[in-house]
Amino acid sequence: MLYEKRILVIVPARGGSKGIKLKNIRSLNGVPLVALVGRVIQQLDYIDRAVVSTDHPEVARIAKESGLDVPFMRPESISGDIVSDWEVLHHALMATEEDDGKTYDIIIMLQPTSPFREPEHVTATVKKLIEGNFDSVWTISETDSKSHPSKQLILNGEIVEYYDPENGPKIVARQQLSPVYHVNGLAYAFNRECLLNQKTRKGKKTSAVIIKETVVNIDTEYDFILAEFILDKIK
Repeated sequence: MLYEKRILVIVPARGGSKGIKLKNIRSLNGVPLVALVGRVIQQLDYIDRAVVSTDHPEVARIAKESGLDVPFMRPESISGDIVSDWEVLHHALMATEEDDGKTYDIIIMLQPTSPFREPEHVTATVKKLIEGNFDSVWTISETDSKSHPSKQLILNGEIVEYYDPENGPKIVARQQLSPVYHVNGLAYAFNRECLLNQKTRKGKKTSAVIIKETVVNIDTEYDFILAEFILDKIK
């Protein structure tokens, strides 16, 4: 517990992946991604329970070997490519509470595809949620100015146009750009009301923890190569 709150961690780790087969158990420097999550959770002594939501037996096996619970298998109906995080979280919360016979005040989502996660990232997210009385808190990173929305382009047939036609033509230097951010997947925290009543991962009162360090969110083979390169450099 933390601040007298009962806390559940949910690790979403389905077996299917269009980009990389069985991505969530792919090894990074010799350790499966889902096992890296388990290592972080073991350092969080305020966590009451941590469960993996998966539809694949091999993911379940490796998760259990990493000290994570797999008290249920994810139904096929919420195992597809376009299933929302909320559907997965809601199912896992309800299934775990039925298994435990108790309710949880705070739910944390830790995705295996963000392997640069540290225990302090998770703790900062949870503390901000509770202390700020937020519905949800996400970790985010500042987006490189080269990828700023006002600098992006679209193709209208064969014609190049600005994605932001009002501001795009006015940008001549990055100093003109206001910072924008993107989710990095290190940690999400929600209160119970956000998931059960608002039925969303982004509640009406959502805040963020800004991460300054380098973060790699793995979706492609290139991301694996980049993550391994960075880890080799910082050893």
